Amino acid sequence: MNSIESKITTRDACVAVVGLGYVGLPLVLAAHKAGFCVLGFDTDPEKITRLSAGVSYIRHIGADNIAAMVAAGRFRATDEVAALAQADVILICVPTPLTANREPDMRYVEETTRAIASVLRKGQMIILESTTYPGTTEGLMKPILEASGLVSGSDFLLAYSPEREDPGNAGHSTTQVPKVVGGDGDAARDAACAFYETITTAGTVPVTDTKTAEAVKLMENIFRSVNIALVNELKLVYGAMGIDIWEVIEAAKSKPFGYMPFYP
Repeated sequence: MNSIESKITTRDACVAVVGLGYVGLPLVLAAHKAGFCVLGFDTDPEKITRLSAGVSYIRHIGADNIAAMVAAGRFRATDEVAALAQADVILICVPTPLTANREPDMRYVEETTRAIASVLRKGQMIILESTTYPGTTEGLMKPILEASGLVSGSDFLLAYSPEREDPGNAGHSTTQVPKVVGGDGDAARDAACAFYETITTAGTVPVTDTKTAEAVKLMENIFRSVNIALVNELKLVYGAMGIDIWEVIEAAKSKPFGYMPFYP
């Protein structure tokens, strides 16, 4: 499986991004800028039409960036599953919303994995970026992919690297944030790190396995959600006391340790 790292180094690898939303489209641009041929896959025909015409549908991504990528001739948008067989690296960036019962809706990840399994070939690397619970890559995706008859770690590589997008934040773009990477085995982790190191200036953070990488994403999201909920409650309490929450936060920010500002 070392051949994939060689293709990554020489930029001979074809990179496919599945799911062209606020996570996937910046990845497409980053991979293209790094010198790869890029395939953008989405089931929404309107996105395919707009991208093929060099038009952006995401506010903070300028149309000039899309147009330049299309003009360079190393990008193609498609909704054809068969095209994924051409890719050496496949990045999955599909939604993982909550159901009405507040449980993770994994149908998009599962459907995407089944689509990839239908065209899976030896030598490919599959990386999930969608926010999910620990065990998804190993417990949900791996069995579906291996039902093709190919084996993870020997025939194909499987990894997880959580998206860390802050849409519209120019100071923390896709290429400026470190990538946490966990693999189904050391070879998968190392190959995934090799890929991400070509598109980010902030480097990679390799971890033991996919479950650990998935737990990192969960930790980040829980931390953010808990603290936003806290500051929302404090805003109500302080407001009833005639205290300006914004002034409190600004003053608290002056402490150089033990505090991180969150806003209502």
